[in-house]
Amino acid sequence: MAYVIPQCPVPAVAVNGTKDRFPVHRLYCVGRNYAEHSREMGHDPDRELPFFFQKFPDNILPSGPKDNAKFPYPPLSKNVHHEIELVAALGAGGSDVSEKKAMDLVWGYAVGIDMTRRDLQGEVKKAGKPWDIGKAFEHSAPMGPVCPASVVGHPKSGHIWLSVNGKIRQDGDIKQMIWKLPEIIAHLSTQFELKAGDLIFTGTPAGVGAVEKGDILEGGVDGVGEIKLVVV
Repeated sequence: MAYVIPQCPVPAVAVNGTKDRFPVHRLYCVGRNYAEHSREMGHDPDRELPFFFQKFPDNILPSGPKDNAKFPYPPLSKNVHHEIELVAALGAGGSDVSEKKAMDLVWGYAVGIDMTRRDLQGEVKKAGKPWDIGKAFEHSAPMGPVCPASVVGHPKSGHIWLSVNGKIRQDGDIKQMIWKLPEIIAHLSTQFELKAGDLIFTGTPAGVGAVEKGDILEGGVDGVGEIKLVVV
């Protein structure tokens, strides 16, 4: 059997401290998982059931602290926002996974930024349409290298932050997540069959804001890693 067109490359991210790569299957994002961010977006932060949206695996932009990554300002938008997040990388999958067994699926962690065309997202939200145009565009998922859980453990707390041109905008702690990672995985696995290679962006703290061409974004999660990119 032969493919009738050239096969697309497998999206992958670096594994910290090695030459290995982590192959990506799907990319899930948790919406409004920090109370203050929920409030700044005009929502009630009461503990409703978590909801999810997806980006595409080839939206990933490798963006370690030394990569000199460049984020191209996307077309159609005049209001592109940053959202710093802890990312969980799954090494195993399943359906209807219990909270007790959820962490057995996690292979490692990384730092990511959910870049968002906020104006376009707002338009489709008002119309009751899918968010893809605001969330799943090219290079919209900058990510640092994956750190194995065998090295960094399973962080339950830790400073999460992002600065723009040296000024802090987002400043929180991952312990502030409304839904914790075992709960996220358990609930997500009732909606989709999770697979090895899935990435879960776990939500962002308050302080999201617009970026402009020439801006330098730096961020990180204590104990996991850092990320840096320039908007071009």
